[in-house]
Amino acid sequence: MKIDAILHSRRPSFSFEFFPPQSDEGVANLLKAVEVLRPLSPAFVSVTYGAGGSTRSRTLELTRSIKNDLDVETMAHLTCVGADISGLRGVLDDVAAAGIENVLALRGDPPRGDASFQQTPGGLAHGSDLVRLVSENYDFCVGGACYPENHPESADAATDLRQTRTKVDAGAKFLITQLFFDNEKYFAYVERARAAGIDVPIIPGIMPITNADQAARFTSRCGATIPERLRVELDARKDEPEAVADLGVAYATLQCVDLLERGVPAIHFYTLNKSPATRAVVSALLADRPWDRAAGRRYVGAALRT
Repeated sequence: MKIDAILHSRRPSFSFEFFPPQSDEGVANLLKAVEVLRPLSPAFVSVTYGAGGSTRSRTLELTRSIKNDLDVETMAHLTCVGADISGLRGVLDDVAAAGIENVLALRGDPPRGDASFQQTPGGLAHGSDLVRLVSENYDFCVGGACYPENHPESADAATDLRQTRTKVDAGAKFLITQLFFDNEKYFAYVERARAAGIDVPIIPGIMPITNADQAARFTSRCGATIPERLRVELDARKDEPEAVADLGVAYATLQCVDLLERGVPAIHFYTLNKSPATRAVVSALLADRPWDRAAGRRYVGAALRT
């Protein structure tokens, strides 16, 4: 089923993101993690795409297995890095042949060791170019990324929004945000996006912190920030890994409760290939049902207009 149809028919929707491991053992463990999360009825599971297409075969293998063997809807990621248009079409042909209906089209990060993105000769320069290639030539539901705290390479917020609007004009049916830890940044971003004419669903991306150092690395790369009050609590537990994970789950749960109470009907979780933290958060949400307290409300910053 296509994700735009899922988002309009099922509220709230919870989805989970994984990245392809390098080993067969890692693949088996990832599939076990998806199996653990399956009783939570995910709307879809997405599988990322390594820099330069380094995980092309595993991305396809995993999306096919999750969809066909575990009966969970999937979305394959695709980037512009390290491939010309012919190569990108080859990947898209393989994705279509596997019966996958959803693609997240991204410019992609430069391969490790490269200081900046370099357009492949005969390839594409922007995520919006890939969105257009997919939407004009294939019957996928195509999505794109957006950045509540701006893409690290954007000159300013206005430039970032124009680039995002270009993705939507090119055919993106929904957007998934980069991870964030301050909900006000998300709601302020969505209000700006709506004012700029971006009217597709904007799904908040949430990452339960399970490792403080890892979270710091992620945020430094993607331009997100950790609020000072959260950073203080993480630092106080820096020598207690279990306490850090407990705090991360609690904080992510509070984030999601607030989002859902304020009318957001979908949340995408960055799992880092681990099920316990995400399982704990979503299980708590299903027990509390904060979306019931949002019934009938129409918040201007909500991801979907109702």
